[in-house]
Amino acid sequence: MAGFHHVEIWVADLEQALAEWGWLLTELGFERQSTWSEGETWSAGGADLTLTSPPTLSGSTHDRRTPGVNHLAFAVDGRPRVDAIMATAAARGWRPLYHDRYPHAGGPQHYAGWLENSAGFKAEVVAIEE
Repeated sequence: MAGFHHVEIWVADLEQALAEWGWLLTELGFERQSTWSEGETWSAGGADLTLTSPPTLSGSTHDRRTPGVNHLAFAVDGRPRVDAIMATAAARGWRPLYHDRYPHAGGPQHYAGWLENSAGFKAEVVAIEE
């Protein structure tokens, strides 16, 4: 078996991150698995995503344009789900990206929406059609 076991995101403002990411992860079908004073872990599809603000955090900003992870892409069932998430995202702390080319900013065969939260983390929500 191959795949990701987990992804851990370090955040400077845990309360804000939990509000923004918590909404998005819930919309994507993730379930909160554990919480502790410095973070939470969410699970879906056999993989975990952890949001944490550890005491060893050395900075207060994230820049997806520097070397490192640019964004996380999440699969959802169909185009209506992408549309529903994108329609609500702005009210939940996420700014739509490439909205002038939505939903085909990734090309004519790629139906997706891109979002950026208040800390500058980018997420892509991709429609999977079966």
